[in-house]
This record gives sequence, C-alpha cells and structure tokens, in this order.
Amino acid sequence: MEQTKNWWKEKVIYQIYPRSYQDSNGDGIGDLPGIISRLDYIASLGVDVVWLSPIYNSPNDDNGYDISDYRSIHPDFGTMEDFQILLDGLHQRGMKLVMDLVVNHTSDEHQWFQESRKSPNSPYRDYYIWRDGKGDKPPTNWESFFGGSAWEWDEVAGQYFLHLFTKKQPDLNWENPKVRQEVKDLVKYWLDKGIDGFRMDVISVISKEYPLVDSDHDTLAECISDLYANGPRVHEYLQELHSDVLSKYDIFTVGEGPGITRSNAIEYVGKDRGELDMIFHFDHMFMDHGPGGKYDPLPLDLGKFMNVIESWDALIDEGGWLSPFFDNHDFHRVVTRFGNDKEYREESAKLFAILLLTLRGTPSIYMGTEIGMTNREFSSIDQCRDVEGINFYHIHVDKGGDPAAFMKIISQVGRDNVRTPMQWSDQSQGGFTKGTPWIDINPNYTTINVEQAEQDEGSILHFYRSMLALRKIHPFIVYGTFHRLQEVNGQAVPADVFCYERRGEHETWLILLNISGNTYESLSPLSGTLLLGNYDQASATGGLRPWEAKIISLK
Repeated sequence: MEQTKNWWKEKVIYQIYPRSYQDSNGDGIGDLPGIISRLDYIASLGVDVVWLSPIYNSPNDDNGYDISDYRSIHPDFGTMEDFQILLDGLHQRGMKLVMDLVVNHTSDEHQWFQESRKSPNSPYRDYYIWRDGKGDKPPTNWESFFGGSAWEWDEVAGQYFLHLFTKKQPDLNWENPKVRQEVKDLVKYWLDKGIDGFRMDVISVISKEYPLVDSDHDTLAECISDLYANGPRVHEYLQELHSDVLSKYDIFTVGEGPGITRSNAIEYVGKDRGELDMIFHFDHMFMDHGPGGKYDPLPLDLGKFMNVIESWDALIDEGGWLSPFFDNHDFHRVVTRFGNDKEYREESAKLFAILLLTLRGTPSIYMGTEIGMTNREFSSIDQCRDVEGINFYHIHVDKGGDPAAFMKIISQVGRDNVRTPMQWSDQSQGGFTKGTPWIDINPNYTTINVEQAEQDEGSILHFYRSMLALRKIHPFIVYGTFHRLQEVNGQAVPADVFCYERRGEHETWLILLNISGNTYESLSPLSGTLLLGNYDQASATGGLRPWEAKIISLK
C-alpha cells in the first residue's frame, strides 16, 4: 500500500524522564529548568520530538503516573512558567513537544476520587469503579499489573475500588460520559497551550467488559490480553476523543498498547479509523517473560525477536503506523537486554541504533541510549525506587524466596535500570546534580558520559548523530518498502544475523546486523557502497565481525 505522507511520520522521538535528566537546583530531582539548560544538546542529536514522562502534580506513588491534578506542574519539576519556556525553546529550535496522557486512572489523592469515596450519592461516585465484595473477598480475582489484587477496600466508601496498577491509582470509569468530558477538557487545555501531541498511557485498557467477572487465565499476560485490554467500547471512546478534540489540532498521538496484538492493531491505527496515529507494541518487550512475568525471565530468542519486528512492520503495509523502540522508562537498557554491554558495548549499541533508525515508523529513543548507558547492579531493595520492583520483591520474599537471587533479577529486568540519572560527565553525580540524587547514579558514569562521548569522534553519541542525519536525508527510509532476506549472495543468513532491504523508487539499502559474538567472514553482497557501519576499516564486501552492523547501498 502506498504510504500517506504526514509530518509526524518523518520525525524521531526522544523520550525524557524528567526526574532523572538534569537537576538545576541541587535537590537531587531533575526538573524543567534542567531540561531547558540541555535544549541545545537535544537539538544537536538531530531528533525532532521530545516526549516528557508526566510532570503533573502527583504523590509519586508510581513516579508521576498517579496524577492528582492534570492542570498543574509538580513543584519538584518547576512552574507553569518554566513549562512555557521549555515549550517555546523547543519550538524555537524546530522541535515538537509530546506530553504523557494518563487517563486510565488518577491518583487516589485527586479531588475526583476524594469526592467519589465520600458517599454513594456523590456526583463523583461513578467517576470510578466501585463494587461490593464477595463476602470478605474482593469482587473478582483480578490481579494488578504490579502484583497483588486489583481491588482495594476503602473504609470511607464502604466498598472496593478497581486499580489495575497500584492501589493509589484507581481506575476511571469511562462508561460515565462525564469522565469522558473531563478527559476531553484536560486534553484541550494542554493542546491550547501549544503542545504537539500525546503519548497515551495504557490506553488499550480504558474500556472494561461488564459485568466484571473472575479471570480463568493462568498468567497475568494472558489476563491482560484477553480480559483487561481491548474492551468492548475502547474504539468508540478513542473515536469520540479524536472527533471531538484531537482532530481540531495539527498534532499526533501515540498509544501505549499492552494487550494489543498484531491481529487487532489496525483497529487502533488504521488511517481511516479516526483513533490513534501510531502505537507502541510490546511483543518484542514481553517475548522473554516467563510464566511468572518479567521477574521470571527467559533467555532471549533471537529468531523470535526478528520475526516480531518483521511481522509488525507489515502493519504499515496495511495502512497503520508504529513507533518502534527498544527501551523506555518501563523496560531496561537496550544494550544490556539485547546487546552485549561488556565486551561489545559500543558495537552492539551502534548496531541497535542502525536497526531502530532503518525501520519504518516513527522511532523513539530513550534518554541515555545515545551514549550507551547500561543497567546497573542493585544489591539491596533499599536502593530501588520503583513500586513495581519493590512490590514483586516483597511478594517473592514473603513466599520464602531468596532475596539476593531476586535482586539479581531486578538488576536484570527492573525499571529502575532506566531511571538512574543521565550521565553528563565524570564529575560528582555525573553532572546530574550538586545534591544527592533521588536514585543512585550508575557507578560507570565515570567512563560512560556525554562529556567524554563528545570528545570521541568514534563514540556511540556521534554515531547516533550520523545515523539520524542519514535517515533525515533519505525519506525512502520512512516511506519505502521493507523486505527481510534469508540469503545474501547465495549464502543462507545465519540465525543470529538480521538481514533486510529498504527500497525506495531510486535506491536500495541492504542492512546486515550480526546480533552475536560470532564471525561470518563470507556473508556479504558481491558489490555495493558502505554508507555506515559500526566498525572502523569496514567494507561492503568484507563479511561480518562480532556485533558488526552495516548499511550498504546497492543502487
């Protein structure tokens, strides 16, 4: 299918976790003035859109994803005046700003919830999902995304309320048209300030299927896909939001889609659906989760990883659109998870830069990925700040599990791995703060930091800039075709090599990615021009060294 051209398809997103980007006042918490001080650096990368994780007022039970006031800035981050300076600064530099929209739930400290719990006759009672229990048990056996029951008893209300996430994040009742109007009003509030779009948090679970019944699924993942996500009115709600508000502005939306499958994704992002412009899918992020979820990890299956990318790319041929990504604030560092952050940290980090930025879609880069930041080692739960990891740690230990063994798992898969402060220099606290950071910085900041990377022309940082510049001057990478190859020059492609062609009207690129420590001396085309590679002294026809990646022009 020929692609419809849109400005947002041609952009690259840079995600900032504000709490961990740059502290300006020494309180150990990143803030808006800190981000403002780094705008020239952000612009120098060649990215087009900054996505901010939530900066609204919040008790921070889930680091800002529990919002108590959608129309104010958390004092930790600054003021509305700071926000306006940031927005203007981005626009002056030719960049866009996307905000996080978290409307499946609020904080339990939001005024709506406080009024809701006061009385069954409160005008806000039906803003949330209240139910009587079954005797002394919750209304259903639903499990929270973060462990434990998805129901919490409230003494004031005398009922249980539903929370698919933490108990301080009660789910909104989207069946109530007043709730939907509240959402439209707050969306309009921010769009009228001049922002350029929204990343919609867990938007696939806003519609519940009534009556609420017990789950008969064996795992939480199955429950999410079959029960929590893709509810009967989700498309109605999204179409209503788009028609009444979003369509009136020149902006874009990207939906976070837990439970969205390859088979139903087009229903969210089909170009004539009037719902979302693109989605983040999670098939490659959940593929190494065991029966017990992310804290029961499985070995990485490279074949499955490549198949997932190929399968989801085909959504674009059907008229949909994606935002490909390999890490964000919820998933640990790409170079640790999919690459080799020890012997081949630089090579594998550059390889995934090539992969991400030669895929179709609107790519999303998480802060710090551009310098190859890694997971860190957590030896004690006291070092952790993430409610998800802490909850599952205590569930594990309460069942008699080994605390030290679980800390190794947290160091492997926990969300705190991507929330450690940005590493700007080898100075105290990595140049992030003059105070004590809200979460300890990764000790490797002395060798992995922006200042050092700026001075090394062969660094991961400079490689990202080169790759972003290359993508920008070749629009066929956005709109051209994608073809995975199983052989090159008559030789079968090994199982740990990802090989594909990107084709435009007048140009074809061959991308070769050796996602392993193996060497393949003869795997190369007969001819071509090497446009970019992650090794010095590389050639188009020279085979593949460990973790080697090449972009070869075949025109």
